[in-house]
Parts: sequence; C-alpha cells; structure tokens
Amino acid sequence: MFAIIQAVGWPIWPLILASVIAVALIIERSVTLRRVRIVPAGLLENVLEDLRRHGVSDEMTRRVDANSPLGRVLAAGLRNVNSSREVMKESIEETGRAVAHELERFLTTLGTIAAISPLLGLFGTIVGMIDIFASQGVSGANPAQLAQGISIALYTTGLGLIIAIPSMIFWRHFRALIDSFVIDMEQQAVKLVEVAHGDRRS
Repeated sequence: MFAIIQAVGWPIWPLILASVIAVALIIERSVTLRRVRIVPAGLLENVLEDLRRHGVSDEMTRRVDANSPLGRVLAAGLRNVNSSREVMKESIEETGRAVAHELERFLTTLGTIAAISPLLGLFGTIVGMIDIFASQGVSGANPAQLAQGISIALYTTGLGLIIAIPSMIFWRHFRALIDSFVIDMEQQAVKLVEVAHGDRRS
C-alpha cells in the first residue's frame, strides 16, 4: 500500500482522507442506528401499562425520555397527556422531527463523500494525463515520467470508485433504516395518543 501511495504521490492523499472519514462514519452509524437502541421492543407496552396503573408522573416521564429516541417521542406525549389531542400530537411531532434530525447526523457527509470520490479520482486522472503529455519531449518520451502519469491516472480513478461505491450503498442503507425507524415511532406515538384519549384500549 505504501508503494502505491509513493508511486501516485499527492493526488492520492485527498482520496485516502475521504476513505478514512467514510469508514469512520459507516462504523459510527452502524453502531448507533441499531433497532434495539432506537425503537426498543416492548417500550410502548410498558409505558401504556404504567399509564393505566399509576398515571403519569415526572419520574416516569424522565425514565421514558432517557430510554431511547422512541422514549423521547413518547415522553413528549406523556408531558401533555392531560392536554387536548391536538396539543399532544403537536408536541410529539416537534420532538419527532428533532429525533429524526439527530438520526440523520453525519449522513450528509457520507453522501458527499460518495458523490465527490469519483470526482477526486477524475482529478487524479487529469493530473496523470498531464504528466503523460509532459513526458513527451523533443528527444522522445521520458519512461519514468510516463509510468508516473499512468500510475496516477489509474490508481486515483480506481480508488475513487472503491470509496464511492460502498459509501453510496451504506448511505442508502442508513437512509432506508432511518425512514423505517421514523415510521415505527410515528405508529407507536399515534397508539399512545389514542389510548391516552380513550379511543382504543391497547
């Protein structure tokens, strides 16, 4: 690997930086965006059971809020459980938007890396082509400079695609995952509102 970096020179460094950032973001989002951490199973059932047995208390609301992102959404509803349906739904929606925004953290950066990596590779290709043409002198081609230009052109193009393809795959995967989490949270929040206002029993 070091030999490749040495052969290509400075055009490869932006690509290496992009690859390091992309790997770090993919690992971080994979650890953070786990279903058990975002929408833990059984949380709504426990909240409804506590609500039926003991009603809403500050301690219960704080406990639910600290549980998970879903807990934050449900806690917003619990704080306004004695208000009208519209007020309760509005508080849930406001918190839901904030939670969704937090879940999407770093995805813009990952998507940007997926988009610009081929362009960085193309930039390296242009630099390599400049070296190739510069190797053509009046006395013939300079073999060392010609090889250098070819190395830059091929390695940067290949590395740009190697970075862009997995980055795009994971970006789309995380987007779909977040969308499914948001829908799940919406459905559970609606169920909480309906149970709290007596429209359904469970």
